[in-house]
Amino acid sequence: MTQKQKKLIIALAVFASANAVVPAANAMHIMEGYLPATFCVAWGILCLPFLFAGFFSIQRTLRENRRGITLLAMSGAFIFVISSLKIPSLTGSCSHMTGAGLGAILFGPFPVVVLGLIVLLFQALLLAHGGITTLGANTFSMAVAGPLLAWGIYRGCQKLHVDRKVSIFLAAALGDLFTYCVTSLQLALAYPSQMGGVGASMVKFLVVFAPTQLPLAVIEGLLTTATLIFLESFALPELQAIGYKKEV
Repeated sequence: MTQKQKKLIIALAVFASANAVVPAANAMHIMEGYLPATFCVAWGILCLPFLFAGFFSIQRTLRENRRGITLLAMSGAFIFVISSLKIPSLTGSCSHMTGAGLGAILFGPFPVVVLGLIVLLFQALLLAHGGITTLGANTFSMAVAGPLLAWGIYRGCQKLHVDRKVSIFLAAALGDLFTYCVTSLQLALAYPSQMGGVGASMVKFLVVFAPTQLPLAVIEGLLTTATLIFLESFALPELQAIGYKKEV
């Protein structure tokens, strides 16, 4: 890792800490104690296969190319930074971006599960953002569901020969929105409406976050696209070493 890359990662971490030290009462990360214990355990169990796949995928990537650790660390820092930046939503809650699309595009969806878990653990312990008991639910929505969709959209766009920048934007933006949809479903399953059940409850949660989450998804798409353009300019050999192909 070069001195410039080390400084960039440190700057990202400092920036995130400076902008995220004030905890929110309720956020897109489901807060501590908000879900019943059975739901916490169930979501944690659902994450385990993806987590194991992520560990093996990272091991394989680093075994084939040790230089990939720099981009892996930067992907984790990117998730930490932009998922720590929260803006107020309705009813006193907060919305935020996820940052998981970048790692999914570069490494595939499974390594992002490990990165997301580490980020969520640090945010829960240091920033009171999310929680330990809800770690499984938050990992599934932000580090499993979102990255899987983002990766699928990016790969699909590649096969359809969609412009690379458009592909990156769509993958990151729609991956962010899907995370928000899954979180709403998780909350709806735990707290179904007395009139209308899970479906009605999910609609209510979607409406609560939509005014802020929709523009945030667009911003995340733009930031992810800009970040990859930056990496193509300053770290193209590292990108090519992990199999990322820049269109000519």
